[in-house]
Amino acid sequence: MADPKNEGFLTYAYLLLYIALSSGQIFFNKWVLSSKEINFPYPLALTLLHMVFSSVVCFVLTKVLKVLKVEEGMTSEIYATSVVPIGAMFAMTLWLGNTAYLYISVAFAQMLKAIMPVAVFVLGVAVGLEVMSCKMLLIMSLISFGVLVASYGEININWVGVVYQMGGVVGEALRLIFMEIFVKRKGLKLNPISVMYYVSPCSALCLFLPWIFLERSKMDDHGTWNFPPVLLILNCLCTFALNLSVFLVITHTSALTIRVAGVVKDWVVVLLSAALFADTKLTTINLFGYGIAIAGVAAYNNFKLKKEASRDPSNALVADEPTQKQESGPLISR
Repeated sequence: MADPKNEGFLTYAYLLLYIALSSGQIFFNKWVLSSKEINFPYPLALTLLHMVFSSVVCFVLTKVLKVLKVEEGMTSEIYATSVVPIGAMFAMTLWLGNTAYLYISVAFAQMLKAIMPVAVFVLGVAVGLEVMSCKMLLIMSLISFGVLVASYGEININWVGVVYQMGGVVGEALRLIFMEIFVKRKGLKLNPISVMYYVSPCSALCLFLPWIFLERSKMDDHGTWNFPPVLLILNCLCTFALNLSVFLVITHTSALTIRVAGVVKDWVVVLLSAALFADTKLTTINLFGYGIAIAGVAAYNNFKLKKEASRDPSNALVADEPTQKQESGPLISR
């Protein structure tokens, strides 16, 4: 029988690992893309590297070393109708989200991501997965108001960055909707490792095509590709480690725990970014608006958890429900 103290210690260790890796990866990506020393302002290329690295490592771990198992049940029809749309939207999310870091601060990007539940709910209502109610309308209004206040308090607002970030939010909302359709209508549930195995190659292909037309010529103009390979590989490794930490957290905690951890992580990112990056200047209005949005997100998470519990009490681990953004499930790369 496992020692409850050891189990509790492991749970907290996994949560701290997730928060540290998730926060660190956001800062790492921002630094790689904006640092003049590294000189790699290519969000498409960086995201493509993440997906190629994830695809290769997943294949080695599952098919060569066989230390992890990919769940069976995938068919060509399911892949074409479910995995491909999910992979395409995931590629869009990461591409646009990482591009936003070239124009806006990490803290402000994080504040804008708080609108995620609103986007998911609106799209869910449109496709019949959600039902409009007065309570949900109030929660969505609260989140939207908080994000608007936080945006109003932004000193150095860049609308190009805002457009990129909101495009990433829409892409992530569509991915989560496709994930829910995938589970509900196709009847196939996959763990995060299996999702990484199937989705990463598709996302890599979706990113490769626009990279050829939008960034390859810029990288060629840069001269010889003398970008720091060790640093870029380390960045990709951190991304994969983050995905594994999500797998560990989902396996050892409840859905509520990972939602709370996500909120804590978002606050860590917002506050630490002010100390780490010169382009981040937080105002009282920023923090006040973000606090309102977070309160709405907490109410949304509580509502969803109660709904899930009443529908299926045994369903304690949910990997693909949104908290605020892409950390809502597996495959987190920004």
